[in-house]
Amino acid sequence: MIRVAVADDQALLRASFRLLLEAEPDLEVVGEAGTGVEAVALVERTRPDVVLMDIRMPVLDGIEATRRLTGSGTRVLVLTTFDLDEYVYAALRAGASGFLLKDTRPTELLTAVRLVAAGEALLAPSVTRRLITQFARLPDPAAPAVLTGVTEREREVLTLIARGLSNAEIADRLTLSPATVKTHIGRLLAKLQARDRAQLVITAYESGLVRPR
Repeated sequence: MIRVAVADDQALLRASFRLLLEAEPDLEVVGEAGTGVEAVALVERTRPDVVLMDIRMPVLDGIEATRRLTGSGTRVLVLTTFDLDEYVYAALRAGASGFLLKDTRPTELLTAVRLVAAGEALLAPSVTRRLITQFARLPDPAAPAVLTGVTEREREVLTLIARGLSNAEIADRLTLSPATVKTHIGRLLAKLQARDRAQLVITAYESGLVRPR
């Protein structure tokens, strides 16, 4: 059973999300929050697997709430109506594992919750385009010092993760077994002190290993 918390300042939306999620046999809503402060307290109290986090909430916004939940073990899936560069980048830097717009189809939202709970990173296609645009504005780094200790094979895997390939696609591209790819990703997460694939993508771009095409 995947345990989910819902944080949004609109009660109607929270109720809609609850109905959608609880209609699924493998999903359970453990609570709702209307502010960022309430969201942090709810997660600390209930320890859900995933929290659906709105960006613009009173008292404390979703980005700061996400930052405060770093290390809690709960993965954050950001939902917002605001498809803006600064929100995408800030939310991922704060530790979000996924970023979807509120006009996402219900089936896609359910899939996103399951993927994020399983440790995957997820970005809406339009969000991905804006994220890459954001990275394109960054100055070229002098050297990818952050990748010190990462092997050549691990760099190849990291590059493909940043390009959006799944484990199966990476295995096929590099002629490796899925188990070997999973091992490389585990080592990358440990070496780069990354929480999940979303953080690996950020590291790949910020280090200069991958540049927007």
